[in-house]
Formats: sequence, C-alpha cells, structure tokens
Amino acid sequence: MLEISRDEIKAHIKRDNPWWDSETPKQIISPIKYRAYFNSFCQLALNWDIHRSVILMGPRRVGKTVMLQQFIQRCLKDGFHPKNILFSSLDTPLYTGLRLDQIIALFAEITKSNPDEKRIIIFDEIQYFKNWEVHLKVLTDQQPNTRFIASGSAAAALKLQSQESGAGRFTDFYLPPLTFAEFLDFRGLEDELIEDISSDTTINFNTNDITRLNEEFINYLNFGGYPEAVLSKEIQGNIPRYLGRDIIDKVLLRDLPGLYGINNTQELNQLFTTLAYHTGNEINLEGLYNNSGVAKNTISKYLEYLEAAFLIIKVRKIKENGASFKKLRHFKIYLTNPSMRAAHFGPLVAGKDDATIGRMAETAIYSQWLHSSNSLRNIHYARWKSGRTDLEVDLVGLDPGTLKPQWAHEIKWSDGSIDNANKLRGLIQFAKQNNIKKVWASTKTITKESTHEGIIVSHNPCSFQCYMIGHNITKGQTP
Repeated sequence: MLEISRDEIKAHIKRDNPWWDSETPKQIISPIKYRAYFNSFCQLALNWDIHRSVILMGPRRVGKTVMLQQFIQRCLKDGFHPKNILFSSLDTPLYTGLRLDQIIALFAEITKSNPDEKRIIIFDEIQYFKNWEVHLKVLTDQQPNTRFIASGSAAAALKLQSQESGAGRFTDFYLPPLTFAEFLDFRGLEDELIEDISSDTTINFNTNDITRLNEEFINYLNFGGYPEAVLSKEIQGNIPRYLGRDIIDKVLLRDLPGLYGINNTQELNQLFTTLAYHTGNEINLEGLYNNSGVAKNTISKYLEYLEAAFLIIKVRKIKENGASFKKLRHFKIYLTNPSMRAAHFGPLVAGKDDATIGRMAETAIYSQWLHSSNSLRNIHYARWKSGRTDLEVDLVGLDPGTLKPQWAHEIKWSDGSIDNANKLRGLIQFAKQNNIKKVWASTKTITKESTHEGIIVSHNPCSFQCYMIGHNITKGQTP
C-alpha cells in the first residue's frame, strides 16, 4: 500500500495555516457578517481560567468553519502569536490513520511551537477521527496551556461522545441555523424594517412596513436558515439542488448511516420526507407505521437519530390543565429549520401556498427557541377534547421550577382571529384553566390587544413575533 509521506502532510498543514508565513496578521477570510453567537463563542474559547476544551457543534452549513476562521482572525489581530495557532480540517484523506497527537507533533515540528506557551489548536470536522473524544480528553489533561477547539457537523455523535467521555473536560457550544433576526441582519434589512422603541425599563420594537417584513419572512421560510444561501442568489434560485443535496442528503445518506450503521437509507429518507411535509402536525408511531410500513421500533430509532442530528424536534403534548401524559403516544414533529421543507418540495409562494405558510410559520417560530436549550426543554403543546371538538394551543411554556403553564401562544398566518373569538376558544379556555392572565395569538398583519372572558390577548404579526423571539433569545433576554 502506498503511504502518504510526512512531507505531503506537512505541506497540507502549512496550506491550512497561511498566517504562519508572517509575523504580521493577514486577512485570512473575506469580510462576512458575524453570527450573533460570535462574541459569546470567543469569550468561552479564550477564557483561560477554565481548563476545558470547547466542542463547537451544529447542523451542516450554519457557519461553523467560517466562525472558526473569524475567531482565528480576531486572535491574530489581538496579538496572539501566529505560530501558536493550528487549524486542521480533519475530513481530508491525508490524515487517514493519524492520531490527533501526531498532527500536533507535526505542527510543533513545523512552527517550533512551545507547549508551555498559550496555544490554540482547532480540529474541524473531528467526527471523522475514531475515538476522538478519548484522545482529546488526554490531550486536554496533558497540555493545560493549549486551548483545544473541536467542531463537527455530525452533531449527534459529537454531543453524545463529548458528554460521555469528556465530562469535566469539554464544554459544548451549539451553533443553530439563523434566527429570523439574524436573517434580516445578513440581508441588511434589520434597521430598515425594525424600529427600536425601547426605553430604560422596557425592551420593545416596532415594524414600519409589515408588507415588506412578511415578504422577507417567506424568504426566511424558503432559504433563511443558512448563511451561504442568504448571501447567494444562485442558491436561492435552486433551493432543492443546493440545500437538499448539500445539507439534507449528506446527513441522511452519509452522516447518520456512518454513525449508527443504518443500512436502509431509502427507508430513512422516506421517513424524513414524510416528516418534512407534515412538520407541525401531531403524529403517533401507529400512524407512521401504517403509512410507511416500517416497524415501530425502527421508526423510534430513526426519530431518535434524526432528532440527535438536529434535523427534527419532537415536542411533547400536555393536557388542558398543564399535566403531562405518562406515555408519549402522540407528539408533534417540527423541522429545526423551515428551509428544509423548501429543499424537499420547492419554495413557498405568498397567496398561493398560504395554508402551508401557516404551518411553516409555526415551524419557524418554534425553531427560534432552538437558540435557548433551557427554554426549549419546557416548551410543549396542549391538545384535548371539549365535547366532540378537539382544542389545541400551539406553544405552551412551563415554569422550570413548578412545571406549571406560564405562557401560551397560538400561531396563525391570518387576521381572522381578531374579530372571531371562536378561533381562540382553545387558547382562552387553556388560559382560564391555568390562571394565565395574558396570552399571545399571532396574526398576518395586525397588531392589537383584545380581551376575551377576562383574558388579555396580544395580537402581533407572525413575522414580527418570530423576529422578537429570535432577537431576544440571541441577546440573552426573555422573549
């Protein structure tokens, strides 16, 4: 077998680290917008008081590698010695058969880097290395002056392995798809469409053009989760080709089969396609079994894999009094980013696909909560029978201490509920039963407050509500 020479590997490492050629920091990446998480990531990664490695995880194409390059650029500008920074993309075949410590040894050989000095070593796409978590844990212990940062798109495996083998040594940092607020910022429209009317005591915003905001909201539903798509008209013109093949297909056909030994990728892909089409609908294993013919235990495993890969979110149902069900027979499945539906079935068109836009608006609003894992754990939906009628509340937030309903939100892409209290029947009944004084019901264009049976209902356009939730969560504020 022809072995790869050390000189070839060293040459590749040098190409990955062009800043070694000069003591003067160079622009290593074209200017591009920073994710809202950039500063908090830098603060974590550069906190030398905490001796831990950082695991940057997230779905494909959300900007992890770009953020790492921006991070290196900032370190260089702040005076970090160029030859004490290593960036290594581990998905290259040249590294096949190497261990992490061997790559570090080559790095030290090239740069004469001193492990007693502060160093930053970045392993991009680390999931391609077998038993990476064991080796990284050892390196973290052995080299206390080195800050190790590992990243990868196979988020399911990264999260599981970092928690099991890296307890006390690794800190996870999750980078989700773009919020609607980030989407507007990336397109240079946030200041144009959103007005900050906050005071010293309250945080508040307004929109001065709901028609334009709704147009951009539909764009967000179609391609808004991924920075590359937001910035490329070519990708926007062919969403199924670029997003479908580059993001979803690689996860379903390569990442998950490789990580979990899935043999029937066609079966997995068919299940995900079904879930993508019905995002936001209540489902059960029996129904999925009857429609797909896949065994129930296999479906359960597939759902677990898809959720661990951050493709879907499973949301639990609660009763009208806020109590949980002992068995999870019915639940909702949401895509973690609404753009994945457009990647499968084509872009949505206002006026033509309004019923579908309504379902996707619910998915979009729910996906904003992905940016707060603590809040996400306490968000459910309520569904119950009142006589012969099924009543439902789309989002219910539970108090993390008491697990009692704290807020409720009904999501609609319509102004019809403003003058038709019957369309808010479930929301009002749920609020009264759980002593919630104020609830939210989204609209398409109208901002208004109304009162029904003593319950205050705050009506806001769905697109604006989506902006507010995403903006506040990424700023560390309560929506």
